[in-house]
Amino acid sequence: MGRIIAIANQKGGVGKTTTAVNLAASMAATRRKVLLIDLDPQGNATMGSGVDKYEVENTAYELLVEKKPITDVIIAETTGKYHLIAANGDTTAADIKLMEEFAREQRLNQALAPVVHHYDYIFIDCPPSLSMLTVNAMAAADSVLVPMQCEYFALEGLTALMDTIERLAEVVNPRLTIEGILRTMYDPRNRLANDVSEQLKSHFGDKVYRTVIPRNVRLAEAPSFGTPAMYYDKSSSGAKAYLALAGELIRRAGQLKKAETATNAEGQPQS
Repeated sequence: MGRIIAIANQKGGVGKTTTAVNLAASMAATRRKVLLIDLDPQGNATMGSGVDKYEVENTAYELLVEKKPITDVIIAETTGKYHLIAANGDTTAADIKLMEEFAREQRLNQALAPVVHHYDYIFIDCPPSLSMLTVNAMAAADSVLVPMQCEYFALEGLTALMDTIERLAEVVNPRLTIEGILRTMYDPRNRLANDVSEQLKSHFGDKVYRTVIPRNVRLAEAPSFGTPAMYYDKSSSGAKAYLALAGELIRRAGQLKKAETATNAEGQPQS
């Protein structure tokens, strides 16, 4: 069964969509089956995947509000070689319409049920706000990956986000955990960035990924060409960083599975 990871931060401009697109592409490059769900009405992950958000017929709106079968909504052809559920301005209406629906926070979770076992990873690009779309993502996800810049105000925002995730775990999804914290747009020459980075590691320990995403021109340019960085310039530091992040996620998942297997074995009765 696929692991569902929501990529979220209530603060905008932290590299959330860049992470969603490039991590999905990097995972797909390791021959994992990947689905990227764009829940941000800006549709940037859709455009960054080489899909015109103005021309797409079915989006997250049709999936969540009109209850179209998920197989009719999934786009199989993207520049990142992963599958996609698109978003555009219509997705804003989904946020409003869902407020009127019964079990509204579980719509995405229910919609994913028929296909979740087809994928190794499902990534959800969340809006930069605590909307009903974000709540749906959290209700469906196994964990949350938090991209953040190493600056002072980001630390305050991170504390608020952690509180939000904890409350949502209590109310809509008991299995929800923090997948990890990703340092983005990192400049090691910046003293504040280094200070904040050390505070993060001190407070969150191994929840902070070892991989750091640098400030990189190629990462910034790639979306305008509708392609992930690894297919725009695979030699760029940004593309290499996201490949490294994919490797780190895969290793962590392997270690977690091994630990769970050992724990289950210990709990078996002796013959």
